[in-house]
Amino acid sequence: MPRSRQYVYLWAFRVKPGCRRRFLKAYGPGGDWERLFRKARGYLRTELLHDRRQRDRFVTVDYWRDRASHAAFRRRYAREFAALDRRCESLTSSERPLGQFELTSLRG
Repeated sequence: MPRSRQYVYLWAFRVKPGCRRRFLKAYGPGGDWERLFRKARGYLRTELLHDRRQRDRFVTVDYWRDRASHAAFRRRYAREFAALDRRCESLTSSERPLGQFELTSLRG
């Protein structure tokens, strides 16, 4: 049976002028999204990256134990996810997924 691998999901955002503080409160450490994710089994952590050259550009990196944990979270908390997403959409001028990844090791 193949071993499940840690699942990582990346998302890019452009924050609207005047919305940076509220964006950081929602997407930063201990923010609204992280509190929602922490309700789920298999959630590990979220990192918020800031582009040094483009002040309005951020990337979130969400770590899950495996892809199945993330899928279970999305099913179980679909309503809460959608409600939070609606509340946060006014903070950004764009958002787009960058990809879904699995952490690998060079060891066999």
